[in-house]
Amino acid sequence: MSPAPFPYQLVATDLDGTLLRGDGTVSERTREALAAATAAGAVHIVVTGRGVAWTRHILDDLGYRGIAVCGQGAQVYDAGAHRLLTSVTLDRQLAGLALAKLEAEVGPLALAASRDGVDGDVLFGPGYRVQEGLPALYLEDTAAVWSAPLNKLYIQHPELGDDALVDAARRTVGSLVDVVMAGPGIVEILPLGLTKATGLSLAARRLGVKAAGTIAFGDMPNDVPMFGWAAHGVAMANAHPELKAVADEVTTSHEEDGIAVVLERLLGAA
Repeated sequence: MSPAPFPYQLVATDLDGTLLRGDGTVSERTREALAAATAAGAVHIVVTGRGVAWTRHILDDLGYRGIAVCGQGAQVYDAGAHRLLTSVTLDRQLAGLALAKLEAEVGPLALAASRDGVDGDVLFGPGYRVQEGLPALYLEDTAAVWSAPLNKLYIQHPELGDDALVDAARRTVGSLVDVVMAGPGIVEILPLGLTKATGLSLAARRLGVKAAGTIAFGDMPNDVPMFGWAAHGVAMANAHPELKAVADEVTTSHEEDGIAVVLERLLGAA
């Protein structure tokens, strides 16, 4: 009796807290498991909240040459050709209105923004805490944020935690924009209706793969729509409770080769 084939045609992985360990590297075990899955006929696709400008160096270091979904689904990027295939921008007038309404509700916010394009800068204003190691340009006058097309805004509050800020933003401006938590200290304002599932579905269509053939790995609430789209959603042990609540299974952490643990099991059954 011949073994069953590998059950998925597409393996979608988030980056931070999922594929990448805390030091920004991918373990050899995880690399080998992904290589084995692709050898068995699957396609690996990175689906990240990072914009292309904050993602492409990682993909280059990994030797990744396929399609990646970046910017919470806003950008579909050809890593081999270093070019954008699709890009969705934030309506700046609508975003400005949403920001004003939210600040009227919760008080002043620290602001950052991701500009569109392969080389799009991330700009940050006074009080915004940028994650260490990520390139960004400081703006004393945040009015300059609005001078060019944007994929998203980042907001921080001096007192409210991430969950409370997301709740307040969704309650106050959820009819104007989407609001997601992408990581510790990373709350984002996006075009209404844009999610990782949006970009993943576009990329999958290009690859000729359907949701029913997709397994997805993630760790944060911004991965919830991706889990809703994919046939099987796997949360890391370090995942936010909101994602674990909707996951089909929970694996070990990103520091303990959680992706490899699941893929090795599936490959062993194949």
